Amino acid sequence: MNRDHDPQELDRDRALGLLARALVGRVVYTVGALPAVLPVHFRLEPGDGGILLSAPAGSELARAVDDAVIAFEADELDGPDGSGWCVTVLGRAQVRPVAGAVPAAVRIRIRPELVTGRRLPPLRRAARPPARLGTGT
Repeated sequence: MNRDHDPQELDRDRALGLLARALVGRVVYTVGALPAVLPVHFRLEPGDGGILLSAPAGSELARAVDDAVIAFEADELDGPDGSGWCVTVLGRAQVRPVAGAVPAAVRIRIRPELVTGRRLPPLRRAARPPARLGTGT
């Protein structure tokens, strides 16, 4: 059943097109078998949609993601009505030093293996019950 307020799945090309507009995303990886999420600036490569980000050499992020399958997510949401979109990319990360960078830095490239996207239509106020804070219910 597809109702007007249900999320709409996006194809890969449309999802990558939206991702290219975003300025900040979140890289999701593991540290000691626990999930970690870090907001980052990024750039989308033309062509295959590879995601490029930078990190200090020797950082926890650089150590944790090299040759690991990780997730990357970016979105654009409208607070008042809840509309917007969300794109998630899963892929293997490669970490390479940036020649001549001072301080030492690395470039992280995520090769997109699975790209999913959803467009969220405006939320009708009647579709969500009001929050009740401090009532214990």
